[in-house]
Amino acid sequence: MHVRELRPEDWPAVEEIYRHGIEDGEATFETRTPAWHDFDAGRVAAPRLVAHDGDGRVAGWAAASAVSSRPAYRGVIEHSVYVHRDARGQGIGALLLDAFIEGADSAGYWTIQSSVFPENAASLRVHERAGFRIVGRRERIAQSLLGPHAGRWRDTVLIERRSARNGRSEQPV
Repeated sequence: MHVRELRPEDWPAVEEIYRHGIEDGEATFETRTPAWHDFDAGRVAAPRLVAHDGDGRVAGWAAASAVSSRPAYRGVIEHSVYVHRDARGQGIGALLLDAFIEGADSAGYWTIQSSVFPENAASLRVHERAGFRIVGRRERIAQSLLGPHAGRWRDTVLIERRSARNGRSEQPV
């Protein structure tokens, strides 16, 4: 597996993987994938990554959004890592997460955070190994509208990783 920057032409494969995450019910409260334009506009420019095999088939992606437009939070992003349902359990999530962390550190971000369903033990383990810590649990924060948990209130676990390089950064991102 190789990791490179996500390109617009990757969108059909990225969208399929995103759709799997919605359908499987363990990755997001979203109910549909966005159009490329909306995905592109809603994510920071870098890092945006895909994992692909030697033939160029995309097996996973990672991207992030700013948590706030306020300047004080310019170094804080909320990330997502998705792996194709047929490629899970092969280390692709860890590969993407490690590359994403390196890219975020290089871009000057000092905090990477995310909300993960507590039932998604694999994601929590991968993040813990990558230096994320649990900050808290948001109980019954929202109701799933689709998938196997439709109609159920769900908790999320808030996780974060602080950059050792950028924790005291005075430089704007």
